[in-house]
Amino acid sequence: MLTTSSQLALPVRNRPSSWVMTWVLSLVVSLLWLPAAQARDLPDFTELVEDNSGAVVNISTTSSTPAKGSGGSYPGMPFDERQLEQLPEFFQEFFRGPQSPFGGGPGRSEPRRSMGSGFIVSSDGYVLTNNHVIEGADEIVVRLSDRRELPATLVGTDPRSDMAVLKIEDGDDLPVVKIGRSQNLKVGEWVLAIGSPFGFDYTVTAGIVSALGRSLPTENYVPFIQTDVAINPGNSGGPLFNLDGEVVGINSQIYTRSGGFMGVSFAIPIDDAMNVFRQIRDKGSVARGWLGVLIQEVNRDLAESFGLKRPRGALIAEVMSGSPAEEAGLQAGDIVLEYDDEGVELSSDLPPMVGRTPVGETARLTVLREGREMTLNVEIGELPEPGAQQASADPDEQGGPASAPLGLAVEPVPSELAESAGLKGGVLVTGVGSGPALEAGIRPRDVITEIHRKPVRSVEDFRQVISELPDDRAVSVRVVRQGRAIYLVMKP
Repeated sequence: MLTTSSQLALPVRNRPSSWVMTWVLSLVVSLLWLPAAQARDLPDFTELVEDNSGAVVNISTTSSTPAKGSGGSYPGMPFDERQLEQLPEFFQEFFRGPQSPFGGGPGRSEPRRSMGSGFIVSSDGYVLTNNHVIEGADEIVVRLSDRRELPATLVGTDPRSDMAVLKIEDGDDLPVVKIGRSQNLKVGEWVLAIGSPFGFDYTVTAGIVSALGRSLPTENYVPFIQTDVAINPGNSGGPLFNLDGEVVGINSQIYTRSGGFMGVSFAIPIDDAMNVFRQIRDKGSVARGWLGVLIQEVNRDLAESFGLKRPRGALIAEVMSGSPAEEAGLQAGDIVLEYDDEGVELSSDLPPMVGRTPVGETARLTVLREGREMTLNVEIGELPEPGAQQASADPDEQGGPASAPLGLAVEPVPSELAESAGLKGGVLVTGVGSGPALEAGIRPRDVITEIHRKPVRSVEDFRQVISELPDDRAVSVRVVRQGRAIYLVMKP
């Protein structure tokens, strides 16, 4: 029997429609194109480096005496002996050996050598770098990108900001960097460093701005820029660039547990650096504004006890005698909320604001006192040299010992302690038992001068104040501990 060809044909699957094929093809192309697109979105630093490397310099110094240490970060030998022992043997030999750029290990009698970076800010040869790079140097040599080595003289330093200004001798028509504005920086934007880590000249590293306005324990007057740019010994004093090729900071410090880079670097904002540079160049020294207060952070409990809706501001723990703050009427317990109409969110915001204010100018402070905001005008003084002493008043006479249900035992402050600490009153804590005082962190030998914003000048004052404490909220307690005033929070 004959059959038609259609009857003999085997069944076949339906062919995919044209739109499905188009979609699959588009997906494949997108996956192939994605890496290339991402690569194109990343910044290209080549032109920036080419345009600016000429104004970046390597700084080498020689000194006959060891420079002062800075915690094992950068100057001279970048690690102390204890930190050096923790490094791999290869690095120990590198830093201790006769070929070491640091002149051998600690304790050697040979001339001490150190290295760092810097950058030229004027065509006649002014160079900015870190103070710890040249500290104690007898000879300073600046090496340019064209391999010229030129002697430099020290114009001046500012240890408080860790800055130094050098002048290249016979400098003429030198390449210079373009100065930007660090106040325009934003967290997350790209930045680039050029320096000489471990003596490897003109090393380029890049990263992003991690945070702004960082306060470090040793540098209260510098609102550091934090980055994740790789910084190592030898990078100190080198420039930090933005993508426009402008210098926005001076690489200065790192946070490290190993002695090397761990992802946290700090740079001096160029706005502050240029202010220091101009003062050193024009006057030979740096004058900073001074308020004359000791401040502390406002945490959640303190905010509650002072009637703030949220933690903010700088709490004044102590007003120094004879200071501009005292003359303006600032008091311990005031919380500074604004400085010249600029908000103070963290206590660390205030010192740089005051430091940048020219000496003799009047600043307007908004403070919280007794639950009410008020404005005070302060004529800013000049920051004294470290170690300057403040005058202290004679202490008041006080009564006998007392104990309290807060878990405290107190007695009058001995006259010698009151005189040495400059106390005008208060009670000395002689014992702390279980209770609100212990939980607040009050310790024996603390001197209590204020509770719940009420002064405590004597044992009688102390008894009266604690008898009137509310039992439904936290209260502030001002104590003087080892000569420093702090506020604690107690919850009766």
